Amino acid sequence: MKLKVNFTSKLSKAKTLNEIVFIKSKKIKNNGLNLILKSVLENLLFQENLFFQRQYKNTNYIFVNCKNLSISLDYENIGSKLFDYLEKNKIHNSLINVDDNYINRLQLEKIIHGAKLKSYSFDIYKSKNKNIKNISLNIVGNESSKTNILRKKLDALLDGVFFTRDLVSEPGNILHPDEYAKRLTKLKKFGLKVMVYDKKKLKKLGCNALLGVGQGSIRGSYLVTIEWKGKKSNNKPLAFVGKGVCFDTGGISLKPARFMEDMTYDMAGSAVVVGLMKNFALRKAKINAVGVVGLVENMPGGNAQRPGDIVKSYSGKTIEVLNTDAEGRLVLADALTFTEKKFNPNLIVDLATLTGAIVVALGSEYAGLFSNDDKLSKQIFEAGKKVDEKVWRLPLHKNYNKLMDSKNADMQNINYVGGAGSTTAAQFLERFIINKTPWAHLDIAGMAFSKYAGALNSGGATGYGVRLLNKFVEDNYE
Repeated sequence: MKLKVNFTSKLSKAKTLNEIVFIKSKKIKNNGLNLILKSVLENLLFQENLFFQRQYKNTNYIFVNCKNLSISLDYENIGSKLFDYLEKNKIHNSLINVDDNYINRLQLEKIIHGAKLKSYSFDIYKSKNKNIKNISLNIVGNESSKTNILRKKLDALLDGVFFTRDLVSEPGNILHPDEYAKRLTKLKKFGLKVMVYDKKKLKKLGCNALLGVGQGSIRGSYLVTIEWKGKKSNNKPLAFVGKGVCFDTGGISLKPARFMEDMTYDMAGSAVVVGLMKNFALRKAKINAVGVVGLVENMPGGNAQRPGDIVKSYSGKTIEVLNTDAEGRLVLADALTFTEKKFNPNLIVDLATLTGAIVVALGSEYAGLFSNDDKLSKQIFEAGKKVDEKVWRLPLHKNYNKLMDSKNADMQNINYVGGAGSTTAAQFLERFIINKTPWAHLDIAGMAFSKYAGALNSGGATGYGVRLLNKFVEDNYE
């Protein structure tokens, strides 16, 4: 993170200061800034722009126009833009005096949260540049218990998002399934219960759909469960399931070489689940929840799965693998049935960078939402609007099932007829929800990674899904 935030009750004077002042209305407080504030508020440029600088005595004031802010997301977005402004204008050290501002302390915490989200960078493999300076914000003023509670909550969420971004950003030679499983065991120190099912255990269970994907790799294949118990009661947990294909070559159905390097992001669904579970633990969420991730590497080795192979899934249903590059649904097939059978959850939400078709349909604005439950769909949709991690519901219908029927097995893993690629993939997954548990599938192929910076990210791994599902849980289950 390129932003450092310090909190203090006393103002330390320097020869020259950069002070940030947030203005929300034309009313002027009775303080030493009266004259300069009046001139700024009357300046047409300030009325048209978010930021306006004015030198007064030894202080460079950076005024921030907050008059149109109303909801929590607005303040987060202003924080993001503020970080960009400070970085662009090389303002490396500044303060925010709570007494000089027209926003309350809780709104300020949201602004700081947005700035922190925007400041993320993944540079652990770069040579250190001593000339690069971080942005420092010094917050001056007395704190309240409400402020501290909100900050801890937001910092837990930030930690979950950044953990997800870090995992997605790691190259495939570093974060292979063996290393990934090892890192997940370290989450125990946060109060999470972690169980790792390796190849031997998965074979005994009959998770052959998942194992088939990874059999061409020299690395192991794993199913990892992460449990959080925030309630003493034995309430059914909320379940979150993620696809963790650490690198996807396509297997024998080899992908084109161009842009194959992006396939290190094919484990983003699992990373969201992991980041979400860490967030629950850090903020002591008052829920019972379980995260389940399937970790594999899809490689064209001598023992790799062949097109035309038939595997028996954990559910007992057989699958004809017509295309080894439609591997994510095979991983999720076993993970979904396992989750439903072992944990008997209240609901299941799975996340996966599952299809290129969803990018064609929705681009990088919406994740695709598929569900067997209208109430669950609405809850996720509304949560997405509040945090700007939008979803769009697409249809499931029994008529799509015939496109996945196989002559040689219970089903095939790809629709060769053409069309409805994302829907038929989701329809395939639904077959593995055996007990009709309320279920939603989020296809995040267009959202997990961005070549360009977004509103609350700096480009690269976005962490999409952590804030969405955290809000979904907050609003409906806490």
